[in-house]
This record gives sequence, structure tokens and C-alpha cells, in this order.
Amino acid sequence: MGHVGAFSFPFSLPRSRRFSLAQPFSVVAAMSDDPIRAWILTEGKATQITRISPIGGGCVSHASRYDTDSGPFFVKTNRKIGPSMFEGEALGLNAMYATKSIRVPKPYKVGPLPTGGSYIIMEFIKFGSSRGSQSVLGRKLAEMHKAGKSEKGFGFAVDNTIGSTPQINTWSSDWIEFFAEHRLGYQLKLALKQYGDSSMHEKGQRLIKNMRQLFEGVVIEPCLLHGDLWSGNIGCDENGDPVILDPACYYGHNEAEFGMSWCAGFGGSFYNSYFEVMPKQPGFENRRDLYKLYHYLNHYNLFGSGYRSSAMSIINGYLQMLKA
Repeated sequence: MGHVGAFSFPFSLPRSRRFSLAQPFSVVAAMSDDPIRAWILTEGKATQITRISPIGGGCVSHASRYDTDSGPFFVKTNRKIGPSMFEGEALGLNAMYATKSIRVPKPYKVGPLPTGGSYIIMEFIKFGSSRGSQSVLGRKLAEMHKAGKSEKGFGFAVDNTIGSTPQINTWSSDWIEFFAEHRLGYQLKLALKQYGDSSMHEKGQRLIKNMRQLFEGVVIEPCLLHGDLWSGNIGCDENGDPVILDPACYYGHNEAEFGMSWCAGFGGSFYNSYFEVMPKQPGFENRRDLYKLYHYLNHYNLFGSGYRSSAMSIINGYLQMLKA
């Protein structure tokens, strides 16, 4: 299943989604009409663009590799959405990059396209042929969570997107209130507006009002989260080191990072290594589905009724557990 907003590189794509032939580069527009070319040939320190190759995998934006005499660049464009989406992505990538923990592509430039839409230019990372070590991924991710802290509380400097859904990141000093209002509550409102799903909305609100007891005895610090960590956003470079990309960053409870675990393939070695760096908190197992719920609700809002039953099953399970 292709996940909105996610981007995976060709080594993990089925043959039908790969581009078999790279297109030779030719351009007739002046540099002033092509800000991507203009940046690459000035600040990118290239004198020639030798090839532009489309790269498959994204559902929201178009991705390309720009080969030049100073090395390759990775470029995403979106013809419908302005720079704010890519600005949020760049801020998240820079925040993760600054932790000096797990490898992420370094963003170089975000801007508007003259014909409408926007672009982002970033480091091109050549991926290895394997998926890498789950154990190393768990440790590196935990190191990022440990290093990436915020004195402002829970949230992020800007709102961003989870797929193509707005993700509200207004700062809050209370994680449970933040998660209730800006994560579960926001998605429930979208489902009510889009589908008239009053049953889910009513039950979801009951869960929100009673979920604080799931956090008893837990110390919650605002950790820098990737925010959309599924298998298509995880790879490894040629050295076998893990790489994560296409984030929906914010500062939140570290356990929320595992909300996409149902399509991330995290195994026992991943969690064992992770908890060696970030120790497991009391009641972790009872909160896992709560964080999955956010992403099931988002998939319901993005892709339709196929995800409703999974979301409702989690909500009903918690209402029974919490006697709400």
C-alpha cells in the first residue's frame, strides 16, 4: 500500500513503479524561470546538469535525481502546494540532522515554483541493497530521541503535514492535552466532517476524556520525533547505516514514534536496542495502540473506510479497558 507523503527509493520499489530509463537533460527555460536549476548552478557549485532522472514512490510530490559535475542532488516538487509543506519538512530534517545521531538527508533549499507550487533540494543519499540492521536502527533512533529535546514543551516551530493531512503543532506544556487536542481530537473532527461519523466521534471523545490514567507513573519528556516512521521512510546507506527521511517532525512522547509500527516492520531486536538507550516506561504495552490510533484515523481520513474498522477496534478496546 502506497502511503501518502512517503517516499521510498528504487531499491525497495516493485518493478512496475520504477523508471527504467533516465531522461537526458535538456532545458530551454532561462535560469530565472527555473529556480531549481539556478540554485544548483550557483550555490550548488555545479557548472553542468548532466541528467535528470525521475524517481518513483511518492504519492504527494514528484521526486527526481539531478546529476551534476559536482555530484547528485535530490529534488522534490509539488505543483499544487506552496512552500509551507516543504519548509516544514526542511525544518524537521535540520532538527534531526542537528542531533548527530541517525542519518537523514540534509536539506539545502526550499522555494516557490514560478508556475505555482514549490520545491525542495536536498542531499542525495545512495542507498544500499539491504534494509540494514534493526538493532542499529533502534539504537540510533533512541539516540535521536535522547538528544533532541525542547524547552518549549510539546509541539514544533511550525505546523506541518502527516501525509497530506495538516498536523497542528501548537506548543503545549502537557503532552496528554496536546495529543488529545492536536492528534486524536483533530483526526476525529476530520472524520466527523468528512464522513459524518458521529459514532466514532462520540466514542473517540470518551476515550480522550479517560486516557490520562494510561500515563500514570510515566515521566514524559518532549523528544524530537520523526513522526511518520514506516518502512517506506526507512532505509540504509551504502555503509549499512540506517537512514530516515520524509518526516512529519514534532516534539512529543518518545513512544508516539512507534505509532506506524503496523507497517514499519519493527522486530524484537529493534525494541531491545531502543530500550537500552531509552528505558521502557511503566504501561508501555497499554499505550501502544493509542499511538497507532492516530495513524489509523489519518489513514481513514486519507484513504477511506478500509481503515475504519481498525480505528474503531482500538477505540472500543480502550473504552472496555478503561471502563468508559
